[in-house]
Amino acid sequence: MRDKYDILKNIFGYTEFRRGQEEVIDAILSRRDALAVMPTGAGKSLCYQIPALLMPGMTIVISPLISLMKDQVNALRESGCGAAFLNSSLTSAEYHNVVNAISCGEIKLLYIAPERLQKAAGLISGANVPMVVVDEAHCASQWGHDFRTSYLEIADFIQSGIFKTRPVTAAFTATATVKVRDDIEKILGLKKPFCITTGFDRPNLYFEVQKISEKRAALLACLQTRGELSGIIYCATRKAVEEVFELLVARGFSATRYHAGLADRERRKNQDDFLYDKKTVMVATNAFGMGIDKSNVSFVIHYNMPKNIESYYQEAGRAGRDGASADCILLYNGQDVQINKFLITHTEDENGADPKLVHHNLELLKYMTFYATTGDCLRKRLLEYFSDETAALCGHCSNCLTEFEDADVSLEGRKIVSCVYRLKERNRSFGKTMIIDILRGSKNEKIMSGGFTTLSTWGIMKDSKAQTIRAVIDFLIDEGILLLDDGEYPVLTMGNAGPLLRQEKPLVMKLPKDRHKPEPVETRLESKFNDQLAGEVDPVLLDQLKKLRREIATRESVPAYIVFADAALKDMCRKKPMSLVQFSGINGVGKVKLEKYGEMFVDAIRDYDLG
Repeated sequence: MRDKYDILKNIFGYTEFRRGQEEVIDAILSRRDALAVMPTGAGKSLCYQIPALLMPGMTIVISPLISLMKDQVNALRESGCGAAFLNSSLTSAEYHNVVNAISCGEIKLLYIAPERLQKAAGLISGANVPMVVVDEAHCASQWGHDFRTSYLEIADFIQSGIFKTRPVTAAFTATATVKVRDDIEKILGLKKPFCITTGFDRPNLYFEVQKISEKRAALLACLQTRGELSGIIYCATRKAVEEVFELLVARGFSATRYHAGLADRERRKNQDDFLYDKKTVMVATNAFGMGIDKSNVSFVIHYNMPKNIESYYQEAGRAGRDGASADCILLYNGQDVQINKFLITHTEDENGADPKLVHHNLELLKYMTFYATTGDCLRKRLLEYFSDETAALCGHCSNCLTEFEDADVSLEGRKIVSCVYRLKERNRSFGKTMIIDILRGSKNEKIMSGGFTTLSTWGIMKDSKAQTIRAVIDFLIDEGILLLDDGEYPVLTMGNAGPLLRQEKPLVMKLPKDRHKPEPVETRLESKFNDQLAGEVDPVLLDQLKKLRREIATRESVPAYIVFADAALKDMCRKKPMSLVQFSGINGVGKVKLEKYGEMFVDAIRDYDLG
């Protein structure tokens, strides 16, 4: 009799469950609703795919993007499972083939976009549906980072009466605060669900923030150290995507692009070029990526700072899905904050957004800005946002690897606060740049015409670098001593400055010493955060196995990682199986893949070993 362990090994090729997987599977098999918050790469899909294969009938998976459905269905079919999707990409013939397969009972998992649920109701009516899965469940909450109104109709769909009995409802997401989790449970109508949060930490990811003025040069420097590695560059606007894409192509990088302004056909082609490794770098807005299961993404660079930490962590999390070390780099300057404020206030106002929601999103932007400007451990900042416990220092982010020294900035802080206060006495307030110019004694036109050279604080920090003053201002904001107004043109206002002005205790912040050059990415890819046995992988054999995989993938018209992930190829290099029995012990090799590909890979390994 088949059980969860049999499915895990013979279908998916693994011998043990990851953290949290077995508990979720057991809850679903006992017909209990579930809400699972698990980081990208933690194996969320197995939590519902295994029960779906064990339960009688057809499980419905509500998924937000065509690319996600296609990836999941391709992977399931490669493992010998009956799976299909219904979305706008299907031709009439393909649609009828899916309908026929459903009527014949050949489909165990049917993926549907939330917008198509009502259209599919007639097709599903009368079918035995034991479970409805809601993937990317954070989309149900307007307090989350990717709210979609279509998710609000899911609960009604489940309760609509088209099912003989109410199916188990299981919701999954990688990024959700406590508030969003509560929202998901309420909006989806989960009944006494089994809830689990396995933690948000991704130890294999290296986080870095570069505070810079010239982003083009910084981006090119990042890419030049990464050779042929696959990566994603996220930009805030379509215009930025086009500019970065043109820059990379002109410099000879194998790049493509993705944003909503491109024709559907070009978007699909560009996405496939990236997934099939025809292009190594994808330059995109946040329209690209949710659910992208490409396992060999080695870096994600944010050319612009995202609007909130949820978006950042999910987008950064598209790196290192195979467990290998990967880099998540944010290129930051103050202009990013202004761009995001404009996008939040203007775009959402045009859509008739609730002013409370606009204010909420501006608050989320503050947390993102704190992350970009902090001297604390970056991983700690991210995990604390999601109420996840963590050590004070991770040892694997740019702040932890940068040498800092404690600096008493009490005097500098009082000078900055005094400047803001003196301006307030004149019923004036300004943003960071103007405050810095006044403190450094600038004589630009705006300062001269405003008469600000008569301020007692004009020029009192003329010997300080603008970058240092800005860092102290950011620290004062972080500590609540100054406040940054949320208006269209944000200005500094007084916060809880009393203790500082009364000199009750020193104001100490961490300032970086001269920074050493970062380790080359190739070195970090072999770091202790990667597989402990990474050094035992024969690079020549690995290249030959990748070539064989690419030939198979091309022949079968699927991305290479659908055949085998890089992690499986590396396991082959270490174990060097010389028989099908030995090959069955490779991680990621199930019964179907053993029969389809086993002899080819064993022969390649044997030939290499004997040669």
